[in-house]
Order: sequence, then structure tokens, then C-alpha cells
Amino acid sequence: MIKRTLLILAAAILAVFAADAQRWLIYETFSDGSPDTSRTLVATSPNQNAALISSADPEEANPIPGIAKHFTYIDYKRDTVFYQLYYSKDEKYYTGYSLNNSNEYTLEKTEKINGYNCKKYTTSLFSNKMEIWVTEDMKNHRGTPSASFGNLPGVVVQIVRNGNTTTRLASVEKYKDVELIIPDNLGQYTDRRAISNLEKEKLVITIPVFRDAQICFNPKLPKSKVIPFDTVLPYSNGTIILKRMNLKQLPPHYQLFAELTEQSNGDAYDRTGSIFVIPASQKVNFLNALIDSVGVLPVFTDKNGAQYQGIKLENDYTPLVELVRFFTPFGVHHFNQYRSLNDKEWEDAAYYKQDVSDLRQYLQGDVYIGAFIGNYDAGGHKVTLDLKAYPESYEWTGSADEYCWTLPLFNTCNVMEMSGQNYGTLFGSDSLTVTFTVPEGLTSLRLRYISTGHGGWDTGDEFVPKENVILIDGEPRFRHTPWRSDCGTFRVFNPASGNFWNGLSSSDYSRSGWCPGTATQPVYFDLTGLTPGKHTLTVAIPQGQREGSYFSAWNVSGVLIGRK
Repeated sequence: MIKRTLLILAAAILAVFAADAQRWLIYETFSDGSPDTSRTLVATSPNQNAALISSADPEEANPIPGIAKHFTYIDYKRDTVFYQLYYSKDEKYYTGYSLNNSNEYTLEKTEKINGYNCKKYTTSLFSNKMEIWVTEDMKNHRGTPSASFGNLPGVVVQIVRNGNTTTRLASVEKYKDVELIIPDNLGQYTDRRAISNLEKEKLVITIPVFRDAQICFNPKLPKSKVIPFDTVLPYSNGTIILKRMNLKQLPPHYQLFAELTEQSNGDAYDRTGSIFVIPASQKVNFLNALIDSVGVLPVFTDKNGAQYQGIKLENDYTPLVELVRFFTPFGVHHFNQYRSLNDKEWEDAAYYKQDVSDLRQYLQGDVYIGAFIGNYDAGGHKVTLDLKAYPESYEWTGSADEYCWTLPLFNTCNVMEMSGQNYGTLFGSDSLTVTFTVPEGLTSLRLRYISTGHGGWDTGDEFVPKENVILIDGEPRFRHTPWRSDCGTFRVFNPASGNFWNGLSSSDYSRSGWCPGTATQPVYFDLTGLTPGKHTLTVAIPQGQREGSYFSAWNVSGVLIGRK
């Protein structure tokens, strides 16, 4: 089996060998307490001119996209290491570096390992204690499973890292004497740092959603009634952009992230932003509101008679699924030239990256993805959004997570603010209650909850901690006070922020679950054990009272996530 694998590898690199090299060294790596073992193959030539290091892991029957074969060539004559990524005959990349590294070795002793007379060396590699046993019993051969130790004489028999991870020479296979040849064409040269990044980037599936797309206030923008695929359309007077996409199902082992950048295109203020998905399978959905008006959405009326459109789950309506709640900084990029700091340089864009793997069911098939930034500026903001999927396995196993169950419950973030959707002020006189049904067979159940308080004056809820209480079937189950006290960390993203007499900036102040230039992290409440059937969930917040024309509001969103 080993010989067959080696011959396949040799064929893949266009007959690196004129025939089999004299010896194949087969190494196994294992850690204490772990049953997993990986294998490395090393080909050596009898004249000590060169060696080839390659992974011997079995090839996957259904590999993920972006996998490269890895080959490391050691040229002992030139004291050089060549590392190659081999994707296909026409796509190869390599880098080269000196075999004579800066390792300082200590010769400890001589002892026998696996029947070989070995010299034991010790060194430190990236703060790891390394013990290396090397033999010269295999005359005229040099070989190592790691090029980091390629400058040691002879053949490496064993490497132990930090006393708990061992790489050991498991077997040696001999073939006829033929010189190992390093290919003349290793592909496109890439420097050492770039080739590592390239290898990782090719494994990541990147799905572009928005590219430098403008979100601004412009009542003259046309409102499309037809939503074709892969076209960015403005809605709600330009403060929402929407794109319809057909997304491929990913295996459940992929971790899915939303990656967002934002720049001011004229707006100087910190604004509420939201990346969301519209569940569009029901007859009444949020698409109807974008195309027609918020008046088509189901309405919740609070105890004071105020009405809130489309904020919670109903029999025939599912609210928006919020992927990311973010907040723009004060004028990053556009206002960088207007102010300066003695000890800091302004950033050019705000950057947000959030794990949205638990909402993957809403990111496959026919999907409507939207971005909202509340503003009344004609220039507004520009955003770029990617979905990035990172594999956790080398094999493409399955195309859906059939064991996951999700249910959006509520979302009071009024993304259609500029079309009349009411702010979430209901908590001043009422609470928000949703009725939902737990299906049979769930082994776990959690509430993904995002909450931010607003009201930007001294005693407004933006600057006053308020306890959020989650009640299940009328009984208080969870208490959470959203608060960020690290906002001063993000000063370099806020060139237009107001500066005060005491040396603080407006962007430095602590806030109810957010800072200018950051994303709000979801919190999770464990509802495992909730019996199948109907239940109620209530959100209660002691929202502050109005003060003249000022008012407080709370943007809360919640999705149930279960496992079967």
C-alpha cells in the first residue's frame, strides 16, 4: 500500500524520479493519549544529494476544494530547501530558503533507538522543546521528516516535541539505486510568508455578497419590484441594500463567517447596522414590505397603542434573521484628514468578522441577504461583505446539517426606519412575548440573543446599564445586562468623534452592548430540556422614560437553535 501511494505521488509531480529511490523512510506521528496517527514519507538518494518529504495520508475519496499536495525538497549540495504546493500540472507554487537555519543544538548523549545507534540533540523551536535522535548507520543517506532539522548529519530516527508529541521512523523500504532529481520547474515562485497564506486561502470558500456597495439616504432611488439573482438593489430610500443569491449547501464541518468592512462615504455619525437574511417562504414576508410598504407586515400594538411592524413570529410570518449587528464608527475614512492624534494613526476602514455557522440553514439555496445602516446622509457609507467557509475536514462529507433545527422568534431592529418602521420603544410600557412550538427529538436547545440599548443623551439607555430578563412560560429564566466598557480601544476608527474637555472622546464612553466601530456578540441561553409542544418566551427590559424629544429604544433579536 505504501509503495502504491508513493508511486501515485511520484506520478503527480511529473516523474520526479527516473525510478524508485533507494530508500523510502516512513514516519509516524502521534501524541500522548490520542489515537490519531499521521504519516510522512521521505525519499533519500544514496549520494546524499537530495531528499523529498511528502505527506503519506490516504487520499480522500471526495476531497474538499483547494487541497494541494505538499512536497519539500532538500538540496544538500546547495544547502537549500524548496517547498512546493502542487495543485495540478499547470498550477504549482514554491518557495526556497536556506537549509542552515539558526537552530542551536546541544548534543546530549548517544543511545539506541529502534535498533539504530543515535546521537540525541536538543534545541528550541518557536518556544517548543525539541529532542532529535539522528543515526549515521544508513551510510551515504540523509533524511528527516522535518526540514527544520535537515542540517543534522545522517537520518532522523525520532523527534519528540515538548515531551508529548512523537515522530518516529516506523519502517524503511529499499529500492534500487537511482539518483533523486529535483524538478527544474517547481512552478511560480512565492515568498515564504505568502505561500503559507496562499495555501490557507485556497482552502477557504469565499462567497462575495457586496463589493464597495453604497448605503445612503436617497428618496429618489427607484424601488425594484422584481429581484433577480446576483444584483444589488437599494430599498427603504437607499438605507437597505439587498441581494438574491443561490448558495451551495456546505458540509456541516465547515465553519461559516460573515466578514464585513465599512467606510464612511460622507456620514460622520455612529450608526446602527445589521446584516440579515429574509425568510421568504411564507405568503407574508419582509420582501413584501420592501417592495410595497411596512404596512403589509403583521403589527404588534403595545399598551400605549404604539404599533411595531414585523417584529415577531406569527402563524403566517417569520421575522428577519439577523446575522450580524454592527455599529459604524464616527466617520472612518471620509473624515480621516480633518483631525489628527499625536500618538495614533486613523484606520482606513472598520472591520467586522463573526461566526454565523449556527445560522447556516438560512445561507443555502435561494437566499435574500440584506445590509442596513440607518442614516440620513446623501453619501452615507460603503460596505463590502463576504461569507467565508473554513473546512474542519479534508473530505467533503455530506451537503447539509440535517441534525440542526432553527426558528427565528423576534427582531426589533427597525431596518426600514427610513420607510416608517417604528423604533423598538415598546419596552417602556410593555414586554415582548412570542409563542413557539418545540418539536420532538431535540437533544439540545439554545436561544441566540442580540441586544443593544439606544438613547444617546446622558440618561438615555445607550449610556445606562439595563437588565434584560428572559421569561419562559411566564417564569424568569435568564438575566443579562448588555454592556461594553472597552470602547476606548477603538479610538483610531473614530476620526469624527467629539472630543471633550477632560481628554475623553465620545467614542470612548461605555455603552449598552456596543461600541462605535464594533459588532455586538450574540449571547446564548440554554433551553435544553424544554418539553416538546407550545411555549412562550418573553423579553422584559426596564426601558427609560422619554425626556422631551429624546427617547430610548432597544434592538433585540432572537433565534432558537436546536440539535436532533
